[in-house]
Amino acid sequence: MDGKDQIIRLGKLLAEEQRRGCDDRAVNGGLERFLTAWRMDAGMALRYEAVQQALELLAGYAVLDQATRRARVGIALESLRSLFRAQPNPQPAPVASSAMPTRAPTRRASRPDAPARPLTPDSPLDDVPGITRQMVQSFRRLGVRTVRDLLYHFPHRYDDFTSRKTIAELQPGAVETVIAEVLDARTLPMKSGGSRLDVLVGDETGTLKVVFFRQPWLAQRFLVGTKVVLSGKIGVYDGLRQMASPEWQPFTDDDLIHVGRLVPVHPLTRGLVERSARALIKQVVDRCAPMLEDHLPPAVRERTGLMPLPQAIAQIHFPDSRDMLEQARRRLGFDEFLFIQLGVLQRKMIWQAQRGYAITRRDDVHEAFLRRLPFELTGAQVRAIEEIFADMARPVPMARLLQGDVGSGKTVVAAAAALQAIASGYQAALMAPTEILAEQHYRGLRALLGNVPVPRDQRQVSAEDDLDPEQRERLEEIKRILGMSGDDDLDGRGVRVALLTGSLGAKERRRVLEGIARGDIDLIVGTHALITESVQYAALGLAIVDEQHRFGVEQRQRLKDKGYNPHMLVMTATPIPRTLTLTIYGDLDVSVLDELPPGRQEIKTRWITTVERDKAYRHIRREVAKGRQAFVICPLVEESEKVDLPSAEEMHATLSRDVFPDLRVALIHGKMLPREKDAVMIAFRNHEYDILVATAVIEVGIDVPNATTILIEGAERFGLAQLHQFRGRVGRGVHQSYCILVCDKEQNEVTRQRMEAMETISDGFRLAEIDLHLRGPGEFFGTRQSGTPDLKVAQLTDVRLLQTAYREAQKILADDPQLERPDHALLRAKMDAFWVETLQAG
Repeated sequence: MDGKDQIIRLGKLLAEEQRRGCDDRAVNGGLERFLTAWRMDAGMALRYEAVQQALELLAGYAVLDQATRRARVGIALESLRSLFRAQPNPQPAPVASSAMPTRAPTRRASRPDAPARPLTPDSPLDDVPGITRQMVQSFRRLGVRTVRDLLYHFPHRYDDFTSRKTIAELQPGAVETVIAEVLDARTLPMKSGGSRLDVLVGDETGTLKVVFFRQPWLAQRFLVGTKVVLSGKIGVYDGLRQMASPEWQPFTDDDLIHVGRLVPVHPLTRGLVERSARALIKQVVDRCAPMLEDHLPPAVRERTGLMPLPQAIAQIHFPDSRDMLEQARRRLGFDEFLFIQLGVLQRKMIWQAQRGYAITRRDDVHEAFLRRLPFELTGAQVRAIEEIFADMARPVPMARLLQGDVGSGKTVVAAAAALQAIASGYQAALMAPTEILAEQHYRGLRALLGNVPVPRDQRQVSAEDDLDPEQRERLEEIKRILGMSGDDDLDGRGVRVALLTGSLGAKERRRVLEGIARGDIDLIVGTHALITESVQYAALGLAIVDEQHRFGVEQRQRLKDKGYNPHMLVMTATPIPRTLTLTIYGDLDVSVLDELPPGRQEIKTRWITTVERDKAYRHIRREVAKGRQAFVICPLVEESEKVDLPSAEEMHATLSRDVFPDLRVALIHGKMLPREKDAVMIAFRNHEYDILVATAVIEVGIDVPNATTILIEGAERFGLAQLHQFRGRVGRGVHQSYCILVCDKEQNEVTRQRMEAMETISDGFRLAEIDLHLRGPGEFFGTRQSGTPDLKVAQLTDVRLLQTAYREAQKILADDPQLERPDHALLRAKMDAFWVETLQAG
């Protein structure tokens, strides 16, 4: 029999382990360490199915309970002995691998000799040796159902237990690792109930006391004379150094899991014990990470200097050093950035590969528009308009993001773009997230475009003189609904702007829909109503989405689908760092309004504590006495037992009853119906109230020039981008305006930095970058944005890695736009899976 001596050696060791009651002490360092070394010398012995089955049964031995150990050792021994009782020369198994033995029956198998199943990255967690049903259920709550899921269930932090010292060198207060021999171990009762285990350990330099509370079963593991590795914080009790409840494991020369290394701490949930879960993950990583196929083409890895995927997975879980951890993070972060870039660049290529309307620039119309503006455009507005006009002149659909700070003049840029589409005989549509914002845009665009004549010679109906009586009557009714007088009509050449929201009456809505379908209406402003099935456009040439992060990818696509590949302009008042524009908006070209119109007053911003709130109230009373209005923002709608912050409802009651009983105080929050919210906002804008108590619902969408003060409670709970948006609700008129942040100074260092940034910085783009660095992308918009990738490793602050991924994505797609080549098959599958998960989460 080939490998007979090695099989006998393994059998003798298992027999000794069985004789000792399966305490994992038959060999120094434990059974798993022995098996790792045994495999290296086993040679032909590994080819026998009985040996493969024995090794599979013993995988994960250290984390099994003793009853399971006894059962598995018994089955493994019987399996090995069968080799010697059967035919004199048993044949090796036809399929076997010295590197990765095939899988034996799981614990749930009814017979120990059931057919073996190999453990692979696609195996369900149930197949992992040593895993319990409770662990499987707990991991499922974390979204981990397969071995592959577990390989990508990365640690969220690492405990640094690499500092290994002698006992004499241990420093109180430091986190240290020490190797020592157990000199004594005693279990003692505690006054509070339960027991503690006092262990005395020592090395050649001294002794150290180690205490474990309410873990009596550990007494069997700390046997006098054994060596252990301990990692933890050094404390002092009764003048003596000690460790309390440290991480520990039996001493081995290699394969440390819980101590003496950068120890991973994985996200866990109820039913998972850290040590057991870590040992299980180590087993899975060691066995299955090498099986992972690398989806990155070798040429990409060579250009970027990235480590192979199996190595990166192994090092992200159990890093050999800080440097190896960073290399693993760089590789896995690059993967995430690359999936994003491939997805958005492909989307852009597909979108712009289609034919669209080439809208010829009409300088005469644009000059007429500029002459009627009561102000001069800023340099940033001129630059953005030129970029948009150049895009629209091409016979491919524009896909452009217009981002600008509060008050930077995005609406004027959108109006200029819409006017060009209308002058070429097409329609434009602007979709806003709320009725009041839609109404605001409607009024603003009517004022901007109201006296600008547009040519009608390219329309289906060339001139109103050619209309028959029925058509003429229909057009006159449309004008009446749109509120256009004879002067507004400019002899049939006036821009016809319609507001389409859910509050339109049935008859008016029907007439407006007919006017849109016939092409009688040039510019349609509305909410989600613009993308309902009932809305049919005659010739939609430009689709504009405002505050686009409030809409999902599907909603934007539905607006695009309303026309024949219309040009798309999306706008946001949230200043977005460049790294976010390369990810979330990577399919869009970007125009930035980074210049405010001259004459805008700076909003004075102050950070106060809760005990100073009365000062803020006195200030609000003074402003109201001058005829001004104020906002009071609260992070919560209702009172919460978990958070000690005033809710909007509680604040409204306090202000209207106790603080400002003589003033008119209104309340608005997200749980109200849309029409109720709009009614309150409109009433506040019309000065029917002096103070509006609100939640984040007013972050976007209300323009009240008479409001001069905004007081923000619990300011630490909002991102800087949100706080800046709130601040932009005031300062919209001619009066000096104020923003007051209420947040106790006992908050953490990050909160202090953020509040100080708000006090001293008025540039939204700078604040956005600061927020991204301090709080991370997950909280950038306050809530996760629709379609935002869920990054496990990549950091959006790592601009260099993102740009590397961007360049590589461009090279890959330039060579293979659809990722159809065989060497890109794995990459395409990974990218598709990444985006499916992203869109489902969004």
